[in-house]
Amino acid sequence: MRQGVAVSQAEQRQITDEQFYDATLIWNYHQMGHEQRPCSAAIGLGSHDLGVATASADLYHAGLFPVVVFSGGNSPTTRARFPRGEAVHYREHALGLGVPDEAILLEQSAANTGQNITHSRDVLAAAGVEVETLLLISKPYMERRSYATCRKLWPEVDVVCASEPLELDDYIKSIGDEKLVIDMLVGDLQRVIEYPKLGFAVEQHVPEDVHDAYQRLLGAGFDSRLIA
Repeated sequence: MRQGVAVSQAEQRQITDEQFYDATLIWNYHQMGHEQRPCSAAIGLGSHDLGVATASADLYHAGLFPVVVFSGGNSPTTRARFPRGEAVHYREHALGLGVPDEAILLEQSAANTGQNITHSRDVLAAAGVEVETLLLISKPYMERRSYATCRKLWPEVDVVCASEPLELDDYIKSIGDEKLVIDMLVGDLQRVIEYPKLGFAVEQHVPEDVHDAYQRLLGAGFDSRLIA
C-alpha cells in the first residue's frame, strides 16, 4: 500500500519511481534515529524551515529540556522568509505554541551550522547553563550533518538529534517543490562526505546503497545545492 501511494505521488510530482526511491534512501540516512531523552539544553538550528521551531515547542512540552537556544541570523535563502532573522521568527513561533519566554535564548548572528553550535554554546555559558547533554533540533534531513558538526566542535557534550517526525512525502508537501527538496538532500549528503576533509565535522559512514543513490541523483541533475 505504501509503495503504491509513493509511486502515485512520484508520478504527480514528475519524478521517476527510481528517483523517489533514491531520495528516500538518502532521507532515511540523514536521520539519526536517536531515542529522545531529557537533555540539559537544546539548540534549534536556524534555516528556512519553521518546523524546527514547531518541533522545539513539542519537545519542550514533552519535558525534554528546560531551555532552548534559537540560533540563526539571515542568509540569501532565508532573508525574504524571515526578514528579522531566523532566531527571532523561531522564537515568535515557539511563543505562539506555548513555550515560555524564560525558556528561550537567542543567538542572532550564526550564518552556518558550525556557528549555530559554537555561538549557541557561548550563549548557554553566558546564561549560566551547564550542558552535559544537548538536544540538536534541525530539519529532518540535517540531523546527521548537525550531529557530525557538533561532535567535531563540541566533542565533550553528549548529543541527541531530533526533528519534526515527517516522512519524505509530507516534507515535500510542506515545502511545495520536490526538486528543491531532493536537491537539498543531495547537497547535505555532499557536505556529510566532504566536510570532514575540511575539518568541519567528524566522518560518518555512508552505506554503499546510499552513496549509489547519491551518484544517480547527481547524474539526474539534482545538484543546485552543492558546494563548490
